Amino acid sequence: MYPRLPQSFKKTYPFKLCAPSFIYPDDYIPNIRLLGACLDEIEILCFESDALPSARSIQEMASLATDMDLTYNVHLPTDINPGSLEPDVRNHFIETMLRVMERVQPLRASTHTLHLPYPQTPAQGKCDMSWQSRTADTLHKLLKAGIKGSRLSIETLDYPLEWLTPVLDALHLQVCLDLGHLMIHQEDITATYNQFKNRTALIHLHGVQNGKDHLGLDVLDPNPQKEICSILSRFSGTVSIEVFSYTHLMHSLTVLETWFKR
Repeated sequence: MYPRLPQSFKKTYPFKLCAPSFIYPDDYIPNIRLLGACLDEIEILCFESDALPSARSIQEMASLATDMDLTYNVHLPTDINPGSLEPDVRNHFIETMLRVMERVQPLRASTHTLHLPYPQTPAQGKCDMSWQSRTADTLHKLLKAGIKGSRLSIETLDYPLEWLTPVLDALHLQVCLDLGHLMIHQEDITATYNQFKNRTALIHLHGVQNGKDHLGLDVLDPNPQKEICSILSRFSGTVSIEVFSYTHLMHSLTVLETWFKR
């Protein structure tokens, strides 16, 4: 028997409060049943392109969303690479994305989060323009195949998001601002939010400490806490507490409640 969240947080904050679909060591449906009664949204994790939820599970998730006054966002697979040097790999990305987007369509996701991995350790202040061009071309082909750019949120990873600004602009893509990733790579979270706030559909929020991320918010120092609270107070999209255990989620919810009581 898994512990339940102690209270409902629905419509508590100026944003939709969300958690991933694997807080408990179980499948999608048990997690949604336990979390959905207390949160506004669930982040459906589809990290592996060959391990998607079944069509039957997707239909049950859609039904639960109606029953529990719940919405979803979908984290798309991370094992496919649109910027690869290999044309076959880029074509596989397009084929896989079309298959995944068709599978999750009944969820009517608020956004679909996508990783655009950089092929090497980022050189300080210098983007590989050939990678940018390959990535843009692959995404353009994906959109020509029927996927709307506004349905995709590009997640901040280990390189400056500014490297993708031309791609975001040209294809009308959204942004998933992962504040934990920004902090661990010593990016200015306030400046990044201010630059991309008009296209940020989703914020990933988690604690970082000693080079480790996806920890509870209780490990954060006071300064980033103040910055994050300021950002969240101005944000009306979805905030996913992107941790992967009940303990880290509970610590984070307690910290979040304290921030907003102030």
